[in-house]
Parts: sequence; structure tokens; C-alpha cells
Amino acid sequence: MQKRRSIFFGLMACCLVTTTFYACKKEAKDAKDAATDITAANDNTMAESNYNDATNMVDLSAAAGTNFTFRTETGPGVARIEEVLGTCATVSVDTVVRKITIDFGAADCVGPDLRKRRGKIIATWTGSYRAAGTVINISFDNYFVNNNQVKGTHKTTNMGFNQAGNLVYKIEVDGSIVKANGGTITWKSTREREWTAGISTPLNPLDDVYSITGSASGTTAAGAAYNISITQPLIKKMNCYWFDSGKVTLTPAGGSTWTLDYGTTGCDAKATVSVGALSYDIVLF
Repeated sequence: MQKRRSIFFGLMACCLVTTTFYACKKEAKDAKDAATDITAANDNTMAESNYNDATNMVDLSAAAGTNFTFRTETGPGVARIEEVLGTCATVSVDTVVRKITIDFGAADCVGPDLRKRRGKIIATWTGSYRAAGTVINISFDNYFVNNNQVKGTHKTTNMGFNQAGNLVYKIEVDGSIVKANGGTITWKSTREREWTAGISTPLNPLDDVYSITGSASGTTAAGAAYNISITQPLIKKMNCYWFDSGKVTLTPAGGSTWTLDYGTTGCDAKATVSVGALSYDIVLF
């Protein structure tokens, strides 16, 4: 915030001494638009991260296929599920009614990604994860991440194999996040999640890789509307907490179109937002 203020007021100071009024006015507007867009970027990444996170945790729990409070490695090809869920979550898998409950408890559970979670993620499914037509529905029961409450509906449909021979899942989210510091983010998304690697090693879901495309729309906690589109597939490796690479464009209502770039540095929590000639580094949630 201080960085944005410094840029904005610096541009305003330039206006007082330059004779090119209209050029300066445009620069100040760009800085003001950028400040608005950064807010939209942060709120969008919070929603994107939390709903993708829920998908990953349900996938890993389904792969484990049994009830556990945490799971230890039993062989070189078996993933350590606690590397994603942490050791304070309790997972119940009911194969009769086809229901998974991931319970982080009533008190904050600090995961290996250092996020604090409490409450439950609940998933039901209609058939095998790998069978075309299977539908997985995820819901949230008093579920919080870093004191932000995650709500809404989350539907995954197995669309079968594409021409490249990879399974594709359609993911539809209609959600909201009540922020701890006030306001509510809304987020509606339709994505395709292509399983590009790891399908041959079912006991080790942490070597899975997904390529994600699609679009979304939402409102920031302050009520500003925006639309986003994935212009370069988001690459999600299951052994990393963040996107490995990919680009997203976001257009706030009445604002400038910006680009969110997850970079090419691999597994880190860093991304860059650029608006016109301006560029900002952000930390992913």
C-alpha cells in the first residue's frame, strides 16, 4: 500500500511542475487504475487459491482411500498426504455413501503451507474419479483459511479423455469469501483442468500435474466487479502449493486490463501484476 501511495503521489507532484498537462493526467490516472487493479488482483488470487486448494485436498484424500488423521509413507511410491493436509486434519472416507470429510477442527490448524485452517471441507461423488461422467460436489462447513471464511458450491465433472489422451475435468465454482478484515469477495468460475502427468502412478498423487484454462468473474471485497481470462494455461503441480506458471488477464469494470503472471521460477509464492507501463510484485495467498 505504501508503495502504491508513493507512486501515485509522486506522479501528482510531477503534474505541478510539468507543462504537459494531459500526459501527466494520464499517468496519474494509470496509477489510480493500478491501485484499483491491485486490489482486484489480490482478491482474485485469494479466491483462485482457496478453491483450487480445496480441489487438491479432496483429490489427495480420495487417492488415500481410507480414514486417517495423518498418513505416513509406507513405500517409495506412496505420497505423504500430510505434506499437503498437515498432521492435524482428520479425514473420513465413506465409500458406501461416497462422501469425504476433511475436518481441520474448531481451532486453527497450521498446514505445511503455513496457512491456518479450521472447519470442514465435504465432498460427495457419483462414480470413479477416472470415469467419464463422474460428478464431484464440494461444500464447506464453517471453513476458514487465515480467518477468511470460504463459502459456496464447487462442482467437478469428468469430461473423459481429450485428443491428447489426457483426462479433462470441468470445474464450476460459485463461491464467496468473507474476509477477516471486512467485506465479501464473490467469485464465479468455469475451468477445464487437464491431467497432463502422473496418471500412471495412482499411489503417488503428488507427482500429478494439471493444466488449467478458462475464465471467471467476481467482485472485490469493496464491491468492484471484474472479469478474468486465462491467456496462458495455469500449471499446477501437486507437490507445490502455488501455480508453477501461467498468465491471467483481468479487467475491472471501468478500469484498465492488467496481466497477472505467475512467472517461470517454479514453485514459489511470487507473481507479477502489470498495468500499462506499471508493474507490481505480489505474494500469493
